[in-house]
Amino acid sequence: MTDAFRGCPEDGENKKICTFICIYANFVVILQPFLTRMQKKGLFILLLVLVLSSCGDYQRLLKSRDPEEKYQAALLYFNDHQYVKAQTLLDDVSAYYKGTERSEDVLAYLARCYMGQKSYASAAEYYQAYVRNYPKGKYAIEAYFQIGHCFYLDSPDARLDQAITQQSIDAFTVFVELFPESPYAEQAYKEMNEMYDKLAYKEYLSARLYYNLGTYLGNNYLSCEIVSRNALKNYPSNKYQEEFNWLIFQSKYQQAVHSLEELKQERARAAIDEYYNFITEYPSSKHRKEADKMSAHIRKLTNE
Repeated sequence: MTDAFRGCPEDGENKKICTFICIYANFVVILQPFLTRMQKKGLFILLLVLVLSSCGDYQRLLKSRDPEEKYQAALLYFNDHQYVKAQTLLDDVSAYYKGTERSEDVLAYLARCYMGQKSYASAAEYYQAYVRNYPKGKYAIEAYFQIGHCFYLDSPDARLDQAITQQSIDAFTVFVELFPESPYAEQAYKEMNEMYDKLAYKEYLSARLYYNLGTYLGNNYLSCEIVSRNALKNYPSNKYQEEFNWLIFQSKYQQAVHSLEELKQERARAAIDEYYNFITEYPSSKHRKEADKMSAHIRKLTNE
């Protein structure tokens, strides 16, 4: 085989056409020494007829005035993973079927088409439209779940704004309340917990930033402690709990070390209390050795 397959689309009707062309190209290369000029021309004409006929059917459908034909063709294209063609045909017939029983199906399949195209924001809009119009419809369970799932898939990096992440959590919360026994429930809880972890991680990054700023333009160690405690309160099951508690102890320690003399004893005792809280909760922590050294240093401060 040659390099003819490079650049071919990865799905849909275009892939079939491109693949056929590539096979033809390789076939001609292999048999070129044995083919006459007329034979080559005949093969090319055959190829052209097949390509045009495959493209022509879709173009004919676009011009068709038969909504039922378009709808049935859209389902065939959808099942063949040709989501753009399916979506286009469904858009064409959506106004015709509005207010009919089929309108529910059109709306659900439009949402699915956008999911297939990985256009999650558009898919979420169509699923939201579905639950507004058909809150107890035959696709209701799927729609309520997919709203949260779309936001989950569109959730950005933790360093960016997390409004979409919160939307995912809110949507999943509604879903599990309405359909606790649904087959989607387990996945909904899993993805919702991932979204909570992402929000917690954003808070962790913020707390780390305050800690790294230290005493620059104020007591940033106290800010680190406050952010960490709030994160533990707001996201009690997050996977960064140990790191938040470690930051709290480190912040207490640093506040004692950098304290004014009149506050040093009080802050040192608070740091020691935090040390015991930490090692009691995480006796085998990877930070244990460092925590022990810091505790020993604090005890020296209290004896001075």
